[in-house]
Amino acid sequence: MIEIAKRTRKDKGRKLLDVHDVLAKDNACYVLITCGEPAEDGKMQVEMTYEGDRSLAAFLIESAHDIIDEQENMSS
Repeated sequence: MIEIAKRTRKDKGRKLLDVHDVLAKDNACYVLITCGEPAEDGKMQVEMTYEGDRSLAAFLIESAHDIIDEQENMSS
């Protein structure tokens, strides 16, 4: 499993993978979904980008959703 994290001052000396390092690898497809902090009204900016085959990107999103649902059900 690849861990992606933001660099902070506390992380000096720790080797963290940068998003670019992960996406630059030889991947058949990737999906990147990001969001900003929620505004006072509860709305937040959500952005998604993908590279590769559209059907494979959709499969990745559906699979990730299934995994999250599964983990949520196990913790309930």
